[in-house]
Amino acid sequence: MLKKAKPTSPGRRGLVLPANETLTRREGSKKATVKPTKSLLKKHSSKAGRNNIGHITCRHKGSGHKRRYRVVDFKRDKYDIPAKVASIEYDPNRSSYIALLNYADGEKRYIIAPQGLKQGDTVQTSTKPPFKVGCCLPLKCMPIGSTIHNIELIPGRGGKMVRSAGLSAQLMARSGGYATLRMPSGEMRMVPEVCMATLGAVSNPEHNLRVEGKAGRMRWKGIRPTVRGTAMNPVDHPHGGGEGKNKGNIPQSPWALYARGLRTRSAKKSKKFIIKDRRKK
Repeated sequence: MLKKAKPTSPGRRGLVLPANETLTRREGSKKATVKPTKSLLKKHSSKAGRNNIGHITCRHKGSGHKRRYRVVDFKRDKYDIPAKVASIEYDPNRSSYIALLNYADGEKRYIIAPQGLKQGDTVQTSTKPPFKVGCCLPLKCMPIGSTIHNIELIPGRGGKMVRSAGLSAQLMARSGGYATLRMPSGEMRMVPEVCMATLGAVSNPEHNLRVEGKAGRMRWKGIRPTVRGTAMNPVDHPHGGGEGKNKGNIPQSPWALYARGLRTRSAKKSKKFIIKDRRKK
């Protein structure tokens, strides 16, 4: 559910944010959410888009509010040990929510929270039914047609695909030791059927509908201003210069690489696991 702010100022006019109704609240409070588990927090220093030499490799990043990293379990490698969902929490480092699991042996772990998972539910990693939302199992043990997320590409390396808010893939078929998946982009690809995945779609599906409302809110997130190429001089950008307003001709980056229509996938990468390209309708 979304909430719209009253237009009491220019920064509030048009502001649309998620209501976060599914998040677990502190006892006796309707607004304050539960605090993160200290043992699962790590220091997270901002790199401001710079590499190990200090050169800017990703532009328009910097400042932003201080964050601490939540250690999320993407491997889900505790087999046949039931875990109770202690809370659904906000994570500033990702678009989806996270769920805190209390395992029967006393261990605590964070996982990506799927849609429909609530406080008090029980999930586990297993190869046997019941196949409930939030349970993790190999692709070869899942029913055909299952909606899944947090999918491994290589067995044992943890989930790499379908982890953003609202996304889900579908298990279409199995044959020859591989499972065929329909990805959120529309691509059809094969993945080894021994790879792990989690049942359900990722939480916070309304994330793409939020409107920040003002530039300052983007600065809180660590996003710096972006100058249009057409507003620059010819020495600074291929779109720059000219008398009056210009459209910029062919869309290019500041380094004259085509910005639209150019295939950027490395020629060294194999395509044998891609059955249908996402561009082909």
